[in-house]
Amino acid sequence: MPKPQIPDKLFFKIGEVCEIVGVEPYVLRFWETEFPFLAPQKSKSGHRVYKKKDVELVLKVKELLYDRGFTIAGARKQFSKARTVQGPQRDAVLKQVRSELMDILTLLRRKT
Repeated sequence: MPKPQIPDKLFFKIGEVCEIVGVEPYVLRFWETEFPFLAPQKSKSGHRVYKKKDVELVLKVKELLYDRGFTIAGARKQFSKARTVQGPQRDAVLKQVRSELMDILTLLRRKT
């Protein structure tokens, strides 16, 4: 099944997200209680405001639950595994960037 296109916008209302993903608003609100990372911001009027990244996460949740047949707990584990795989890689990149920034700082101090 092809992935739905996400419009090029900064923010989405709950109705727009439901239309893109193909679920009812109550399903989306339930997922928010089950997946802590699905926590859209609230507007000044108290309405849910989703970013593109949030919509992508909702699509991933739907894929795991509906297409791949995971339970809620199983889907949570999949997201947890994905975060632990990215964690060490991210840390290595951050160490490298920090080291390079320290080298630049050392060079700048020598010139002044």
